[in-house]
Amino acid sequence: MHPPVNTAATDPYQRPVRGVAVHANLDKADAVAVARRLLAWLEDRGTCVRLTPDTAGAVGRADLRVSLPDGTDGLDFLIVLGGDGSLLGAARLVAARGLPLLGVNLGRLGFLTEVEGPELFAALPLFLRGEGEIEERAMLRVQVRRGGVAVWERLALNEAVVSKGPFARTVGVQVRVGGQPVAAYGGDGVIVATPTGSTAYSLSAGGPIVHPGVDTLLITPICAHTLYARTLAVPSSEPIAVRLAGDATGTVLTIDGHEGVPLERDDEVVAALAAERVRLLRRPGWNFYRVLSAKLPEGGLRDGG
Repeated sequence: MHPPVNTAATDPYQRPVRGVAVHANLDKADAVAVARRLLAWLEDRGTCVRLTPDTAGAVGRADLRVSLPDGTDGLDFLIVLGGDGSLLGAARLVAARGLPLLGVNLGRLGFLTEVEGPELFAALPLFLRGEGEIEERAMLRVQVRRGGVAVWERLALNEAVVSKGPFARTVGVQVRVGGQPVAAYGGDGVIVATPTGSTAYSLSAGGPIVHPGVDTLLITPICAHTLYARTLAVPSSEPIAVRLAGDATGTVLTIDGHEGVPLERDDEVVAALAAERVRLLRRPGWNFYRVLSAKLPEGGLRDGG
């Protein structure tokens, strides 16, 4: 029996923080300036700081460079300066080490991040005192199986997407859950999403919003060539297999919108609940419904996503 998709520990630290790592998405306009100011702020307070390689290079502090996930020993959490995409990438990298993530939104939506950029330095003392909360989120372990052999494997926090190539033709997929055939779709592809991913691509494709504490996975067809295709919610304990049927030219598997691999005819993509959990740092009183109403107001995203 798998543990619940989401659990919360309200007292993750019994002592002040020893050290933190900082990762900045250098594609964000303010990321380098914020990283420099953050480094000075932390060092002024005697906090041990380590920087991911690109961040260390950007701020001119090669002496603090560490590679993740191997350089996490002695660190209490990772501060991610960027947006949801930055946090997703960091989550895939350090989830197996159990390192908590503090997401700082320098982007537009920031649905997963905890702190908005302008409030970073007001919020940090609470986390450095060890008074934050940990929210755990489920992940998928995704494999591509070719001839019954796993040829590619990754973790995903939001979703795994099998999608067609650039030409205007459909891709056929057959979906099994727990070994049982449940659906066959012709269309632009199919999304397998966690509850966290229910507010991402799956939502855009017509899927429901699911509270992260619900123990389920979602199967959402993309522009299916039928009147009756709807999202299917299945128990998270049952692995989901998506097999390509017919011509697979240009078809790809994408993980969290960032990593991808080309697929071939008869390839099978298997997504199952991972043993790893992402640990997100939250301020006391964090509430999913409050975030939902603030970030996804009626009528669409305030800044276009």
